[in-house]
Amino acid sequence: PVIIQTAKSLSTRFRPAAGVLQSWDADKGWQAERGWKCPVIIDNMMNLELLFWSAKNGGNKWLYDVAVKHAETTMKYHFRADHSCYHVAVYDTLDGHFIKGVTHQGLADSTMWARGQAWAIYGYTMVYRETRDVRFLEVACQSADAYLRRLPEDMVPYWDFDAPMSPLLPPKDASAAAVTASALIELSGYVNDEIKSCHYLDAAIAMLENLSSSAYQSGTVNTAFLLHSVGHMPRGREIDASIMYADYYYIEALLRLRTVNKGG
Repeated sequence: PVIIQTAKSLSTRFRPAAGVLQSWDADKGWQAERGWKCPVIIDNMMNLELLFWSAKNGGNKWLYDVAVKHAETTMKYHFRADHSCYHVAVYDTLDGHFIKGVTHQGLADSTMWARGQAWAIYGYTMVYRETRDVRFLEVACQSADAYLRRLPEDMVPYWDFDAPMSPLLPPKDASAAAVTASALIELSGYVNDEIKSCHYLDAAIAMLENLSSSAYQSGTVNTAFLLHSVGHMPRGREIDASIMYADYYYIEALLRLRTVNKGG
């Protein structure tokens, strides 16, 4: 009942004219200052699993439709031609038209924020699992390919793929690597092309191997599993830090990999 009520509460954020779940309230604080009427962050893709689950487990079937519509709208407007995604898509509140793509936690409106791209890969992989609609599988693969093409050698991205490399290297974001590793393990099981499936799984394993090395393990530094994540670079928050969702998706990825290795 708590989960279903939570899904109902989330569904009140749905804006039918735009076909999206609004993220932040637009009339408060810095959102109002920027003039964002209906901002939607790519992170919202992660919320859709709550709606799908609730629709299957006693909640209103309309929750499923809301989740699908949000995924469809995001698929249409949130991505650039190279399949990288904006952090924020801004919509009009009256007729719902897409106004512009911007960033909040990334380097710039035109850049690929690492964790945002990870949310896209994970989110669309999950939406395909729940719908079996091949459109969503295609977006998941396109998002993954855009991410993998630009990774540094150790498979852990810098906080933004377009962050300047000089005079000092920018911080890595282990949280983006953990989210992506978990998503790629699941995605590898849905791709019919054996070569591509192996590519995704091998990439995920390489990510986990590096995250499990002394370069990223916290050891006795603190009580977290992973070091070197970035929360909000533009605001100067959680820079080169341990972040709980890095740990969460790292453990999830390891559990998923164990299942794959057991053949189950």
